[in-house]
Amino acid sequence: MSAPAGSSHPAASARIPPKFGGAAVSGAAAPAGPGAGPAPHQQNGVDSSSTTSSASPMPNSYDALEGGSYPDMLSSSASSPAPDPAPEPDPASAPAPASAPAPVVPQPSKMAKPFGYGYPTLQPGYQNATAPLISGVQPSNPVYSGFQQYPQQYPGVNQLSSSIGGLSLQSSPQPESLRPVNLTQERNILPMTPVWAPVPNLNADLKKLNCSPDSFRCTLTNIPQTQALLNKAKLPLGLLLHPFRDLTQLPVITSNTIVRCRSCRTYINPFVSFIDQRRWKCNLCYRVNDVPEEFMYNPLTRSYGEPHKRPEVQNSTVEFIASSDYMLRPPQPAVYLFVLDVSHNAVEAGYLTILCQSLLENLDKLPGDSRTRIGFMTFDSTIHFYNLQEGLSQPQMLIVSDIDDVFLPTPDSLLVNLYESKELIKDLLNALPNMFTNTRETHSALGPALQAAFKLMSPTGGRVSVFQTQLPSLGAGLLQSREDPNQRSSTKVVQHLGPATDFYKKLALDCSGQQTAVDLFLLSSQYSDLASLACMSKYSAGCIYYYPSFHYTHNPSQAEKLQKDLKRYLTRKIGFEAVMRIRCTKGLSMHTFHGNFFVRSTDLLSLANINPDAGFAVQLSIEESLTDTSLVCFQTALLYTSSKGERRIRVHTLCLPVVSSLADVYAGVDVQAAICLLANMAVDRSVSSSLSDARDALVNAVVDSLSAYGSTVSNLQHSALMAPSSLKLFPLYVLALLKQKAFRTGTSTRLDDRVYAMCQIKSQPLVHLMKMIHPNLYRIDRLTDEGAVHVNDRIVPQPPLQKLSAEKLTREGAFLMDCGSVFYIWVGKGCDNNFIEDVLGYTNFASIPQKMTHLPELDTLSSERARSFITWLRDSRPLSPILHIVKDESPAKAEFFQHLIEDRTEAAFSYYEFLLHVQQQICK
Repeated sequence: MSAPAGSSHPAASARIPPKFGGAAVSGAAAPAGPGAGPAPHQQNGVDSSSTTSSASPMPNSYDALEGGSYPDMLSSSASSPAPDPAPEPDPASAPAPASAPAPVVPQPSKMAKPFGYGYPTLQPGYQNATAPLISGVQPSNPVYSGFQQYPQQYPGVNQLSSSIGGLSLQSSPQPESLRPVNLTQERNILPMTPVWAPVPNLNADLKKLNCSPDSFRCTLTNIPQTQALLNKAKLPLGLLLHPFRDLTQLPVITSNTIVRCRSCRTYINPFVSFIDQRRWKCNLCYRVNDVPEEFMYNPLTRSYGEPHKRPEVQNSTVEFIASSDYMLRPPQPAVYLFVLDVSHNAVEAGYLTILCQSLLENLDKLPGDSRTRIGFMTFDSTIHFYNLQEGLSQPQMLIVSDIDDVFLPTPDSLLVNLYESKELIKDLLNALPNMFTNTRETHSALGPALQAAFKLMSPTGGRVSVFQTQLPSLGAGLLQSREDPNQRSSTKVVQHLGPATDFYKKLALDCSGQQTAVDLFLLSSQYSDLASLACMSKYSAGCIYYYPSFHYTHNPSQAEKLQKDLKRYLTRKIGFEAVMRIRCTKGLSMHTFHGNFFVRSTDLLSLANINPDAGFAVQLSIEESLTDTSLVCFQTALLYTSSKGERRIRVHTLCLPVVSSLADVYAGVDVQAAICLLANMAVDRSVSSSLSDARDALVNAVVDSLSAYGSTVSNLQHSALMAPSSLKLFPLYVLALLKQKAFRTGTSTRLDDRVYAMCQIKSQPLVHLMKMIHPNLYRIDRLTDEGAVHVNDRIVPQPPLQKLSAEKLTREGAFLMDCGSVFYIWVGKGCDNNFIEDVLGYTNFASIPQKMTHLPELDTLSSERARSFITWLRDSRPLSPILHIVKDESPAKAEFFQHLIEDRTEAAFSYYEFLLHVQQQICK
């Protein structure tokens, strides 16, 4: 059914060991198109590219739903109109729910790609102009900018490009991003303000229309014309997506006709061109399509005859309400099943009290409608079901002790309507924390419990939330301890980063086939083999939460974190039975995907659930030269069922310029996107090859790119280590990655902690992942209102960023470090007593307790400023970070100091030493 666990995964690799590969498709490419089986699962680190042929019993024409290309068009090109296709989305006989992103032409041996070429449009600002063009960008034909000025003829690409005469960034004044920086001499490389995503070098009209980098960004904002140019630059090319993030503004479009390209099924978007009122040209495959009659009417302006002003063409992120054409069955209800470990270990940890309390508080806020269903199972060495049928006087516990052949004790009263059985559900939640208080059961039959959950959920699909506190010890999926505590600080081989069994992966693929995602909450005090358990979530599009050393009284900050995380988890938006497809301009192709999902065909990701905190990445290669086009576009479409039972399609479209010179490629590097993509590739490499191999590849990524840059700049002094300004933070970020829990060596790191860091890298959106890689450090004992921002009647101070080095810490100060999921406040020994009293509420340094996790609400200006700043940071992320107040010279400060990545440790270079090492490698 699936490749053996631990099978090698060349996802991120070329054949030469310590480099990350370019365009090699990782894993065997599965045939695309209707008859094909699910494609290789290029995914989460763990033998992610293994193929699964029989994993899901669903029909294989998933593609058809979100709308693939039509077989008779394989030979059609942009110029020859294709035969009229089947009705809009061509649902055919697709499997369970539909797929948002439409497939592109099936080509058995290669990644399916859009076709046609030559970018169709001159951007609005540039009609009939040849002068001030986008640097390095040669436009072709005209575009919509109102219907006044349809040029009667398309100038040929050649005429235009000759009139533009190779305008590139070098002929205009040098942009800041290309300013050469001498890394070994520039002491303070880190800017004092946050690093923002670079804005693609497009004209003003296109800039305004482009997709927000928070949803969709590319590692290069200037796309190289050829793979050869990309290879020369030695930079990673890929996309980072946060497709379902919470948005304050989202145009929602209800229309009988969702307008899409008849060839490649791209959704109409701001970057198509209107040839006239009745015809539009696709920006991905260049096919000319008719404008449907209904699209001539603009519901916003209530006017007729201006299709280019409709919201779909004015917004690069839109959501369509989909018709029944996009369904393979009626939309499913929201179904939630909780599977709870109640062994002695679990009862002792005390998580049940927090979970049940949280559920009681949030029952009415669970996303759903009048059809919402909920169920509970508990397990130790046996499995316990709960009959919550309306009409019973109290919940009924049904015990199945045959864990080798699990069955459901009653078919239809285990998942019940939330509203009809609400009182019984509340009774159960009030009783559960005390039901197992005196248990002697130490075993955990997690595997059989999951098998039962799969049976229970299969008819509908939905979400399974598993709470586990130890290694599974009985029945299918049982695991042995594989960690040698003596090896935690090893600088040599780190073993067991992959799963010990393929049980959890197979189970996840079965769940995915039935539209069920499994979320794992691991609350453990000892090794629990997260590398194996995580597979249940990775391959079913679930999420993973990890609370090491969890105990509700001994570790109150973890208990509080669980409580806050649960509030977000239970109430956040959720999409069911989803599929996502990413399309790109002809000439570009996608290989290795990163995230939690199952790859159903070469470019269709199956997401049984989608949540607003999930991030994804995909690597790109340039298969055909982009010389005939000045712009490329990427479009991601996510088709899902909302918790209210509506079928919806969320579409994001990103437009980027194409460049032909190496300098322009360097000028457009998005260094944070590049580091996040490399981090994903390094996780895959750690699992498929080895941790040391992944570390070497990260170092080589810096060596290769800076060496390639050095060879382009003729007048550089050879003794200096130079980088373009766009890449000046690249060595710092790579060093930070090498010191991150996922990849560090020589520092004691528990195996589960390391594996969890890898899981996070593969599933976090960029904005959260960057704080994990390179935390932000601020001095907070001297906050002022200078430069403060105003947020909802609050004044939020904006202290400058400090570099992550002990030289920035002063004994007279207090510093806040934001690591994403943890905040540290380090208080220096000589810190001003006024700050200690006004903000911490203690008279002096000596009286601050060792374990302090909250700032008191004091009626002082300093307290208000500090709390306002921390609250503002907290509000920017989905999960609530823990706060640790660390006194200088307390034992806890080791945790804080290990994040000061610019300093040397016994096992790792300082930033300056790392630069010298890179320079040495370049000069070899």
